[in-house]
Amino acid sequence: MPFPPSDHCNGKTFFNPGERSERGLFDLLRWKFTAKPGLWPRWVDLPALPPPPAPGDGGIAVTWINHATFLIRTPHGNFLTDPVFSERTSPVAWAGPRRVHAPGAAFDALPGIDGVLLSHDHYDHCDLPTLRRLASTHRPRILAPLGHRALLASAGVDGVTELDWWQTHEWARGISIALTPTRHWCRRRPGATNHRLWGGFYLRAAGLGVYFLGDSAYDAALFSRIRGQMGKPDLALIPIGAYEPRWFMRSAHMNPAESAQAHRDIGSRSSIAMHWGCWQLSDEGREDPPRALAAALSAAGVSPAEFQTLTPGASVTVRSP
Repeated sequence: MPFPPSDHCNGKTFFNPGERSERGLFDLLRWKFTAKPGLWPRWVDLPALPPPPAPGDGGIAVTWINHATFLIRTPHGNFLTDPVFSERTSPVAWAGPRRVHAPGAAFDALPGIDGVLLSHDHYDHCDLPTLRRLASTHRPRILAPLGHRALLASAGVDGVTELDWWQTHEWARGISIALTPTRHWCRRRPGATNHRLWGGFYLRAAGLGVYFLGDSAYDAALFSRIRGQMGKPDLALIPIGAYEPRWFMRSAHMNPAESAQAHRDIGSRSSIAMHWGCWQLSDEGREDPPRALAAALSAAGVSPAEFQTLTPGASVTVRSP
């Protein structure tokens, strides 16, 4: 299926403007043969918590479930970002990274889910078993970057609206959702690199802005542009994990110091850390990202309350200042 040619698409595949090469198989093998993984526990006992009640007209409640999965409750509907409730993030159910803690909110305890915001096709963000389960129990509408409709249709999931970077979808009266650029990539199988687009989402509701960054390398110019075009968010959901070794991960994931700088570049009133602690995807230890983030925030003079590291299941409510 052809796509509109642009500064990030040649009509068939997508790319990051100014970057035409991705890490290849040789780089992956080099990392795997030289990896020095940090300490991860086999299991962390974290009981699921009940989601908070729906906010009033003046607020948005956000619950961190795990990794990049958030429940966002607005006066105009309930949304999940990159929902993954499966045990593994893998093409198969019997191998691959296994979760080390239960979801912070149980699937059966979720309120009615009106929409899903799907950032890209990697297995730790796009979990087809979870999406099928949501489709059968909640029938949500799904927003995703270009190229994802066919993937989800192959799993029996419909109701997908595709967006290009900077495109805004008017969800309902009082709520709009825009797809924002990130520095990342897509692939679910060999030979299919960047056949789908990737991105983050900027949601506006109740007079507030919530920015779900998705996965991204650090890019000061990009984050400043998002701030300029979309405005300073009231809450940003920023990844802090899967960053070691830097020579391999730098082009796709931020380290915590870069995440702290992204918080400042974006101009967010407050932020929540994500993309850490559930699946061992890279070489840093499980507790390294929050420790490194705390050090980076201290060095930058940013209060920990301004950029929080939550326990899975914990919630934050933002209201107009």
